[in-house]
Amino acid sequence: MTGWTADRIPDQRGRVAVVTGANSGLGLVTATELARHGAHVVLAVRNTAAGEEAARRIGGDVEVRELDLASLDSVRAFAAKLAADHPAIDLLVNNAGVVLLGPRRTSTDGFELQLGTNMLGHFALTGLLLGKLAEAREARVVSLSSITHKNAHLDFDDLMFERDYRAVPAYGRSKLATTIFGVELDRRLRAAGSPIVSALAHPGLTRTNLTPRAWEHRGRLGQLIARFGLLATQSVEQGALPQLRAATEPGVRGGQFFGPSRLRETWGPVTEARLSREAADPAVGKRLWAVAEELTGINYL
Repeated sequence: MTGWTADRIPDQRGRVAVVTGANSGLGLVTATELARHGAHVVLAVRNTAAGEEAARRIGGDVEVRELDLASLDSVRAFAAKLAADHPAIDLLVNNAGVVLLGPRRTSTDGFELQLGTNMLGHFALTGLLLGKLAEAREARVVSLSSITHKNAHLDFDDLMFERDYRAVPAYGRSKLATTIFGVELDRRLRAAGSPIVSALAHPGLTRTNLTPRAWEHRGRLGQLIARFGLLATQSVEQGALPQLRAATEPGVRGGQFFGPSRLRETWGPVTEARLSREAADPAVGKRLWAVAEELTGINYL
């Protein structure tokens, strides 16, 4: 498989990179490559013991900090401590995500858990760190989308999926919201004259620990489904390349979206991906932004 590889990442020495969910899967690969190329990498993780183990595996210039994106209090505490210790942040990779195919669950703040973690937590985190990103010379924010966003739809009358909950559409909705956030963030940064770049990426179908976890509620049947599903996926190293390219390639423009190039963006070399019509709609972006500000209590741009 040819195309863009992690060997094309330029020297990252002197840059501070924050990667959420960096203890496993796509986040671990992303943090590893950034550290390998010289960045000081902050592993922002819910489970600090797993984070410390990941840090030992990565080596290099890394630190572990606790962050639970399903708790706005945790997001605020993380951002405050990070801002106090680092005068500037060069890169924020909003990688962490949860996929749950069981019953509906809620975050600490009462949000549907997938939406609360995947989008609202990252919305709040980005806003709280925006000042530190503005202090960097060529700062970037990378939002991790999913091909599931293409078939999803936001119902603003029931954004938390309290009626007729279905886990798969709820996950797709959370990733659509994440994608809309990344695109709307770019619009607002441009309008404000900010040099910060907001880019997006998705991994196609990739073998990560999210797949088996998603089917845990189905017992042995779930284990079989997860194993067969993994056969149709690409490696996590390949799946991480779109977000690494979005994070590091010189000249990336705000709003650029990277993903796999083959079989409807499910696998293969990295290329520019296509947004769904709803994800690209400025009216939807404006509306979701207003709702996110109201729900999180964090207002910016």
